[in-house]
Amino acid sequence: LHHDSEGRHGAGKVVLRSAPAGTGIIAGGAMRAVFEMLGVHDVVAKSLGSTNPYNVVRATFDALKHQENPRGVAARRNKKVSEIVSRRRDGSVAGETVAEA
Repeated sequence: LHHDSEGRHGAGKVVLRSAPAGTGIIAGGAMRAVFEMLGVHDVVAKSLGSTNPYNVVRATFDALKHQENPRGVAARRNKKVSEIVSRRRDGSVAGETVAEA
């Protein structure tokens, strides 16, 4: 993940946080399955509100829709991609892409 994000569906809310390389997937149940299928390796996620797996999965996809890649952030801020990515020294951003849901 490139940055932290939140998603909602119904009464369910999820918070996704990017994590340093090697952290793994720290998420429960339905969210863990989504991240494993998408190939996300390092993420910390928390589900709040509804525990219904359907709402949790839909909220997870909503949060992933709000992800923006470094190229988009750089274009919006009129900066170079290297200036945006250089803020993260752990290397978890370089080369990773999240499939758009």
